[in-house]
Amino acid sequence: MSPVRRHDHRSDYRHDERNGRCSERAGDHPGVQNAHPGAHRSAHSVGLSHVLTHLITPLLMCVGMGLAYLGAFANPALHDLPVAVVGSGQSAQLLAQSLNDKAGGELEVRTVADRSTAVDQLKQQKIFGAYVMNSFVTQSVGAKGTGGGGGAAPGAAPRASKPAPELIVATAGSDTTASVVQKVFMPIAAEQGAPLKVTDVAPPAEDDPTGQGIFFLLVAISIGSYASVAVIGGAGAVLALRLRAGLATGTSFVVSIIGTLFAGPVFHLVDHGLWGLWGMAWLYSAGILLIGTGLHTFLKRWTTLGVMTLFVMLNFTSSGGIFRPEMQNGFFAALHSFWNGAGFVEGTRSHVYFDGYGLAGHVWTLVLWLVAGLLMVGVAALAEKRRRTAEANAAANAAAVAAAAVAATVPEPTAKRKAWEEASEEEIEEAVGV
Repeated sequence: MSPVRRHDHRSDYRHDERNGRCSERAGDHPGVQNAHPGAHRSAHSVGLSHVLTHLITPLLMCVGMGLAYLGAFANPALHDLPVAVVGSGQSAQLLAQSLNDKAGGELEVRTVADRSTAVDQLKQQKIFGAYVMNSFVTQSVGAKGTGGGGGAAPGAAPRASKPAPELIVATAGSDTTASVVQKVFMPIAAEQGAPLKVTDVAPPAEDDPTGQGIFFLLVAISIGSYASVAVIGGAGAVLALRLRAGLATGTSFVVSIIGTLFAGPVFHLVDHGLWGLWGMAWLYSAGILLIGTGLHTFLKRWTTLGVMTLFVMLNFTSSGGIFRPEMQNGFFAALHSFWNGAGFVEGTRSHVYFDGYGLAGHVWTLVLWLVAGLLMVGVAALAEKRRRTAEANAAANAAAVAAAAVAATVPEPTAKRKAWEEASEEEIEEAVGV
């Protein structure tokens, strides 16, 4: 009779005890059970770093806008503003010399022979104010004042003209400059004991009394243009550059048409010359879009900051839409001579209000910026082609390295294996012979 083996309960107890100790040891190490919280902390760190990196762009925009706008507009100061005193006599020359001495470089006072010459120079924007010392103002009997001082009584008979000072301005060129010129000559008129008569030989459109509507039109066209750059460069990054350049050109047509509609039928900022305004708006918008499209190849996510610097911070501040360069510091005054925003604003003023005087130079400024955009697209095309070639070569090299690595991992037959294979073949041959 075979013996019956009894179950050893002590072994069960030892097994359970060991399992308990293992569980306790596992519990002592939170990394074993809490692996996921560590992964979450790592993900949060990466996300926070990503957000902080992207916050650099708006902060730089804040700094740039503050420096540009406050630097250009916060403390306007006159320098070398050209004005004229009408007259060829000694009194006119003495007044001009006295004004130059007192101005300390703020004014550039000259004399012109007669009133018609002064008007011509105002319409050519060679001067921005002309003071006529003894302009004859016709009054009527019963009138309360001269010039703008009051109206004539109904049915009053005319009486002899009385000499009074007159200031001739062209507010369409710059309303702020015209206001400054009036402040310069009002004390001089007061010394003559007569009110100053102000004559505007180039007033702005009736629905744009300050003449600054052209500047705000510039703002609208600029925003439509540089904001489209971000869309074409970001969402259209997978497209070929020539297609992106085509989209930029087409978008510039749309933006310029919208701007022309704002200037004419919608807000009546100008009352004639809409075709010329549209042409300059298209040149301006196309230059911005093509330059931005080309820059995106190099700047990537910094493109928005780049185009804002070029076409907002440096552009609006130097356009002359608020203050002319004679009221700004040397940096922005220098930009006014060749920046595209100044070309659009001054070109539109010349076309609409000043009989096209100086228009060709402003149009050429816009054309050169458009050429710069075409060159930027060409440079970007070469860079992208070179980048694609480098990526193709890198992919080919990586494939060759991978193939070599795979080949190196396949074991070659050893001498022992070869001997065994030869012995097997001899054995098979002997078997076949038998």
